[in-house]
Amino acid sequence: MKKKLKVGIIGGSGLYDIEGLKKKKEVSIKTPFGKPSDKYTIFEFDGKEVIFLPRHGKHHTILPSKLNFRANIYGFKSLGVDKIISISACGSLKEEYKPLDFVVVDQFIDRTNQARPYTFFDKDLVVHISFAHPVCKNLADSLYRAATKAKVKVHKKGTYINMEGPQFSTLAESNLYRSWGADIIGMTNMAEAKLAREAEICYASIAAITDYDCWHPDHDSVTVEMIISNLIKNVENSKRLIKEFLLSIDETSDCNCQEALKYAIVTNSKFIPKTTKEKLNLLIGKYIK
Repeated sequence: MKKKLKVGIIGGSGLYDIEGLKKKKEVSIKTPFGKPSDKYTIFEFDGKEVIFLPRHGKHHTILPSKLNFRANIYGFKSLGVDKIISISACGSLKEEYKPLDFVVVDQFIDRTNQARPYTFFDKDLVVHISFAHPVCKNLADSLYRAATKAKVKVHKKGTYINMEGPQFSTLAESNLYRSWGADIIGMTNMAEAKLAREAEICYASIAAITDYDCWHPDHDSVTVEMIISNLIKNVENSKRLIKEFLLSIDETSDCNCQEALKYAIVTNSKFIPKTTKEKLNLLIGKYIK
């Protein structure tokens, strides 16, 4: 019997549910890394199983720095998810990347400073994944095509600065990031990308611009009401984009995401404690006998 494709969706600010999909159930997942942001909602759409998680919880109660990224990604892995797309709000660092535009992220720069849990492998074994290209190109291309079909303005590439937050940038920081050639700025996506790669799940991110960051000369005239208005519009566009994506995505793939750990585990298996092997069996079981 042909395996049903399972697609995970991480909803960012404002995206706490997806209307128009047949809802099957909600599930709570226990993980070795603690509690995910919320229950996972399982939908059925176009012969695919769609598993949705609101990144900050359904009522947006979790700060970016306090998100349990490991539990979130592990939960998707335990549910058998093959591919994850991440939707998030962001600020723009370039004039041509305008509010209400979407950006398919292809690179990240990490500017976090509170030791976020970026790896599943922080005890008893050493694992070094390849991360030069931090998103799945096939999945990113699919997102770009879906955005085009959904008739939203989309940029095919973009470098995402992952700042700490919850405060926004200083003017000096914003200008520094612009000098580096970064395109957009947000607070969440890099940890997801790293952990999805370690979990051998295809991952791609599309960011929706709500405003220009504080570098822009018109920044002081931007109001909270304007940002919220843009956020709401972006959410509606995101829902349309998601449906186009789900209609077009299939299980064929020529990427190496599903073998990311094949040559990445450095520690000899005989020196990995049994308890660690059991804890991480979902991730390393096919490589560690």
